[in-house]
Amino acid sequence: MRFLVATDSVHTTAAACDYLEPRLCPDDTVTVVTVPVSDVRDGADALNVADVRLLGEATVETERLETDGDPASAILAAADSEPADVVLIGPHAGVPGAGPTLGSTARRVIEGADVPVVVVPLSL
Repeated sequence: MRFLVATDSVHTTAAACDYLEPRLCPDDTVTVVTVPVSDVRDGADALNVADVRLLGEATVETERLETDGDPASAILAAADSEPADVVLIGPHAGVPGAGPTLGSTARRVIEGADVPVVVVPLSL
């Protein structure tokens, strides 16, 4: 299987890894993309978390996506170009205090994806 993890923080990446670890097979591929809107460093750290946590579990690819301020479109384009079997996202920006509701990016990815989308819970 091919999984696409869209992340903007180490918190989202950690939650995605928690979800994936018991489900992965060695022949699976996990592509982790970050679409940093404000903090480029946090996006880079988010990619590093996936490399460390999923090492040996599956093939891991990481990529920083460029966007014109529309992360949902960049994530959907990445899901189409991979192509992913499943997309994993966080419910909202991976920052403390963001609240429990779905953010606009998560909502747009869910509505626009042609494959299943898993929204991983964040423990902040």
